[in-house]
Amino acid sequence: MYIGDSTSDGEANPEYVPDRKLRAPAQLHKVGVKHVHMEVSGARSIVETYEGIPNGATVAQGYVAHGYHGCWILALGTNDSADVNAGSTVGLKTRIHRMMSIIGSQPVMWINVLTIAGSPEYYEESGMHRWDLDLVAACRRYPAMRVMNWAALAKHQWFIPDGVHYTTVGYEHRTKLIAHALVTAFPRGRPASSSCQVR
Repeated sequence: MYIGDSTSDGEANPEYVPDRKLRAPAQLHKVGVKHVHMEVSGARSIVETYEGIPNGATVAQGYVAHGYHGCWILALGTNDSADVNAGSTVGLKTRIHRMMSIIGSQPVMWINVLTIAGSPEYYEESGMHRWDLDLVAACRRYPAMRVMNWAALAKHQWFIPDGVHYTTVGYEHRTKLIAHALVTAFPRGRPASSSCQVR
């Protein structure tokens, strides 16, 4: 189950990644994931809704209510950080806890966040860094949670001028790195990685 915001828009979209083999579902299949559910939507956060698009918590609740049990990839936080910067009273830690309380003890890998110079108001890198720190801190509370350190892997040349989203090359690298991080975090037939952060 992959729940993401617009930073994941290009990962399964042929307009961004023309080669099907380089898109997220194919890359995840390549490392052993049998079924991939992509729930990606622009402007998505965990709490707020935009033009009727379900937020991350609502999407997760829907799948759990219908009996989904498996591994989760969460590419959320960019809009959450911006919403908090803009004045939301629902803090970062509360947002993380809201998702984790829905997912429970199922394995989950969060993808941390990064923006660079040129990003819009409220999307400054400092806010993203606070979110990333709170993700790592949350691992102590949730034993089945791991964090992919995307912020340490992403290269500035992979971003488009808005400083938030990615080029085709950026998305191609991102899908491969996410698949690799997932099997590092939760290797088949072996215990989960002992480290909270994986790359």
